[in-house]
Amino acid sequence: MTINYKKELEAAARSMILVHEPDVLIKMIARMIVQRVKVKHAGILLHQKEADTYILTVSRGALGLKIPKGFARMDADNPLIRFFRERKDKQLFSDGAITYAEAKRFLKKSIKAEVKKLLKGALYQMEIFGAVVCVPSYFRDELLGILLLGDKRNGKKFGRDELDFFIALASDVAMAIRNARLFKQLQDELDKKQQLFINTTVALAAAIDAKDHYTRGHTERVTNLVMEIGKRLMKENPHLNDKFLEDLHIAALLHDIGKIGIPEAILNKANPLNNEEWQKMRTHPLVGATILQPIKELEEIIMGVKYHHERFDGKGYPEGLSGEHIPLIAAIIAVADSFDAMTTSRPYRPAKPKESAVAEIKSLSGQQFHPRVVPIFLQLYQEGKI
Repeated sequence: MTINYKKELEAAARSMILVHEPDVLIKMIARMIVQRVKVKHAGILLHQKEADTYILTVSRGALGLKIPKGFARMDADNPLIRFFRERKDKQLFSDGAITYAEAKRFLKKSIKAEVKKLLKGALYQMEIFGAVVCVPSYFRDELLGILLLGDKRNGKKFGRDELDFFIALASDVAMAIRNARLFKQLQDELDKKQQLFINTTVALAAAIDAKDHYTRGHTERVTNLVMEIGKRLMKENPHLNDKFLEDLHIAALLHDIGKIGIPEAILNKANPLNNEEWQKMRTHPLVGATILQPIKELEEIIMGVKYHHERFDGKGYPEGLSGEHIPLIAAIIAVADSFDAMTTSRPYRPAKPKESAVAEIKSLSGQQFHPRVVPIFLQLYQEGKI
């Protein structure tokens, strides 16, 4: 069957645009070449900028023909690398690709001694890899990689249309690899910032806990329980994604951030709060939301902070939301927060036994607590995870 190389190139280009992981991208390219062009094996040497070296990042083909990933490593002074980096390919071969047979013929021609020596070295490297075609992949003047191709399975030589396909593909690959690397760098930076944000949030949560002598460790305990509930909910509700879990994590860590605005005399009072003090304490969800409001990326997180004291029956605060009007993030935090409060001693009351606290939460499902969250909480308790 004749391959429509123009169609294959367009399909490959469309696919490459969607791949943002460099390793996945080059594996996909090598697999496509082996399967569609039907070569015995294909490999890609990829530039590692930090060490200025080229590593065989992927190799595809029949067992025994493949070279193990990472096994081959070529430094900048390797003849094959130098041949392409110094653009001798353009001097000798107008299209830039080397075929072993054509290169052998060039050695018999009258060319400069230094070029001939370099070409001999490049051919020797091709022999080591069992490559009959080498196609460089450039981004501007930077050699990003080299495509190494073995013989075709049918034993025929590569035709002009096939070589043109590989050259055009190499150009698209260079751009795709460059884009994938930039995307990965961006993702790595975002991950670093996310981790820095998490670490800062944990430190801030610890500072909040330290202000309230009687509930030290409260935030950590609530967060741990919240995450267990969140993970279980995600398994049972496919529409909940990783972003939901990330927001839940941050919201749990920051749910009491508004206590920064509550006087320590109230937070650390040894006796029950009077009505005025209690009203002041009830402002902490709104204070917390106000503190976080300027950070627009925290919109969902703020909902968890602001509404974690709402009740399913509408008798909570600060806005008296009820039922499904209460954000799920806030409803999860409400169960974990109440459980920890019930099982933690205060000077004016002892801690409840865990069993009693669980029974109370169960009895208040659909009243104080969200009926979607309580069954998950009870499952975790029965499994010994609480």
